[in-house]
Amino acid sequence: MQGTRVRALVQEDPTCSGATKPIQPYEKIKARGLPDNISSVLNKLVVVKLNGGLGTSMGCKGPKSLIGVRNENTFLDLTVQQIEHLNKTYNTDVPLVLMNSFNTDEDTKKILQKYNHCRVKIYTFNQSRYPRINKESLLPVAKNVSFSGENTEAWYPPGHGDIYASFYNSGLLDTFIGEGKEYIFVSNIDNLGATVDLYILNHLMNPPNGKPCEFVMEVTNKTRADVKGGTLTQYEGKLRLVEIAQVPKAHVDEFKSVSKFKIFNTNNLWISLAAVKRLQEQNAIDMEIIVNPKTLDGGLNVIQLETAVGAAIKSFENSLGINVPRSRFLPVKTTSDLLLVMSNLYSLNAGSLTMSEKREFPTVPLVKLGSSFTKVQDYLRRFESIPDMLELDHLTVSGDVTFGKNVSLKGTVIIIANHGDRIDIPPGAVLENKIVSGNLRILDH
Repeated sequence: MQGTRVRALVQEDPTCSGATKPIQPYEKIKARGLPDNISSVLNKLVVVKLNGGLGTSMGCKGPKSLIGVRNENTFLDLTVQQIEHLNKTYNTDVPLVLMNSFNTDEDTKKILQKYNHCRVKIYTFNQSRYPRINKESLLPVAKNVSFSGENTEAWYPPGHGDIYASFYNSGLLDTFIGEGKEYIFVSNIDNLGATVDLYILNHLMNPPNGKPCEFVMEVTNKTRADVKGGTLTQYEGKLRLVEIAQVPKAHVDEFKSVSKFKIFNTNNLWISLAAVKRLQEQNAIDMEIIVNPKTLDGGLNVIQLETAVGAAIKSFENSLGINVPRSRFLPVKTTSDLLLVMSNLYSLNAGSLTMSEKREFPTVPLVKLGSSFTKVQDYLRRFESIPDMLELDHLTVSGDVTFGKNVSLKGTVIIIANHGDRIDIPPGAVLENKIVSGNLRILDH
C-alpha cells in the first residue's frame, strides 16, 4: 500500500450507494431492533478474548488479564461475569475462548478452576511461537528449539493475526462449527468496553439485504488520544486496515491527523466461522507483515515479524465497518487508564462498566500519571482511596505525590512535585482548577 494514495473513509461516504456503504453508523444497526428469538441468535456466537499479553508495562508479572481492575475483580473475572449474565438472562450457551500465548498459558489455566461453577464453558488454545531475528545477521537468535535458559528471550508470539491459523489448528474451529456456532466475537481482554452487542449480532445473523457479512470491524471516532490507532481505508473495492507501523515516516503526521482519518479500529471484530475455515483451507488469508524492532535485555537488536487480526478484513466477503459509540472502547493499557475505570466515573453491573449517569459530559477525562505511578503496586500505594472524578476534565500528576482519602478532583488539576519534593494531598481535599506545585502552593488554574 506504500506509495499508493489511500482514500480515508468516513461513515457517510458519498461515493458509496445505499446499503453498501462500507462504514455504517451504529444507530442505523440499532434501529433495526431485536428479534423475538434472541436466544437462538446468541446460541450461534462464540466469544474469543485475546489473552496473550503480560502485565509488564504496568510492572506486573504474569498475564495482564489477572490484574485487579475493579473491586478486586480481574479482567478475566469481569469477562466471565459478562458472559455468565448473558447465559443466565437468555438461557443460552455462549462459550468463552481464550487465545493464550506461551507467556500466559500456564498461569491462566491454573486460575480457570475458580470458574468451574460458573455458567460459562471456557476453552483455551495457544497461539504460535516464532523465533526472533537478529537485526544484523537476519538469522534466528535461538540456538535450538528449546524454550528455556538462554533461549527464553529468543521466541515471541507473532501478534494476534495468528488467531486464524492457531484457532483452526487447535481443532476448536471445527468443534464449534459442528455445534452450530456461526460467528466469533473477538476482542482484547483489556478492553472493558468490548461486551457482546446484541444489535450487531442480530445484524450479522439477519442481514438486511440477505447477503451474509463475513467480517465486521467496530471503529469509533478518533480523538487526539487515539492518533496511533489503525484506520480503515478502501482500496480496490475492499476495506483495508492500515496500522501506523505500515505508514512511511514522511506520512505519519498525515496518518495521525484527526481531521483526515476520523475513525480508528477498536479491535472488536465479528467474524464468520465458516469463512475462517474456507479461507484457512484455501491458504487465502492475506495480512500485511508488520516489522517490529525490539532490543532484548542484553542489548541485542532483534526484529519480530507480526500480523494484526484486523488486517485480514480484505480477505473476507461483504466486510463492514460499524462506527460504534466510544463506550465500546475502554482499554486499560496504563495505570492512568486504571485510575479511570476504578473511579466513580463508572458503575459496575454484571461485569460491565458503564459511564455514571451523574457525569454531565459523555467524554472521559484526560489523565496523565507520571513515572512514580507506572507500576500497579506503586500506583495503589499512592492512593488511600480513589478520588471523586465525576467533574474532572484533565489531571496531570508528576513526581512524588500521594492522595489521602476522599479527595475530590474537578475541572483541570495539575500536581507537580519537583525532584526531591513530596506532595501529600490531604484527606477530604477538593481541588478544582488548581495547580499544585513543588512546595505545596495551591494555585488557581
